[in-house]
Amino acid sequence: MRAPNDELKGKVAIVTGAAQGIGYAIAHRYAAEGASVVIADINAHGAAEAAAKIAEDGGRALAVPADVGLPADVDRVVDTAVDTFGTVDILVNNAGDVSTLRHFLDGDEQWWDNMIRTNLTGHYLFIRRVANIMVAARGGTIINMSSGGANRSHRGAVAYDASKGAIEAMTRSLAIELAPYGIRVNALVPGLIATHPAHLAPAARKLRDETVPLGRGGRADDLAGPAVFLASEDAEYVTGICLVVDGGVLVQQRPPQVEVFGLDKYPRIPGSLFA
Repeated sequence: MRAPNDELKGKVAIVTGAAQGIGYAIAHRYAAEGASVVIADINAHGAAEAAAKIAEDGGRALAVPADVGLPADVDRVVDTAVDTFGTVDILVNNAGDVSTLRHFLDGDEQWWDNMIRTNLTGHYLFIRRVANIMVAARGGTIINMSSGGANRSHRGAVAYDASKGAIEAMTRSLAIELAPYGIRVNALVPGLIATHPAHLAPAARKLRDETVPLGRGGRADDLAGPAVFLASEDAEYVTGICLVVDGGVLVQQRPPQVEVFGLDKYPRIPGSLFA
């Protein structure tokens, strides 16, 4: 990964769910690129620790505890960002529930409502607030967090996949509606990202790595560079896209474990990985 280069100098960013994992990796990289970052997370202690780590590394960060599904909390995050840093230039809607697995037949309305509230309504509430700020500023960037489940399927995750499909649809619609105001709206689509690789058993890590065409499972930092690009001037003509960051997982018809033309059949070329 390349060294930071002040791509976001002078910008103000809100990153939700940034106490750890992908959200923290993006927030840390944004701060390294010169942005002032507001970390919004339901984990107050974790958010404070994340902001402190960024400050220790020379960045500017502020932690604001928040439940993204509560309008009052969303207002408090945005108001704090504006009061402290003056505006909001970038919003990264990263917060979401990725752990509630339940078969559809075992689900209930609360299970469904909680997932939609956290994963979809939280995105909507933050966008509704910051969009008006960005309209007044004649520009801004919104980045939503999707998943391969938006276009594929996970077992035990009907509500989760439905929320991610809705996020991608919302991203496309908002890109059209907000474009005349200079606001770009895109989404990131992470693949097999292990936010805590050490927690994976060796066999599970090996299986995951073998499933990815690029040869390894993803890390949280793998989303940081693409998130910088989408928020930077280099992407000033990019809106309405869902950028897949997955090492090639979603483009393959079959995973290597059931592939009829396996890696053992690849030519061994001197100087390559298969030499």
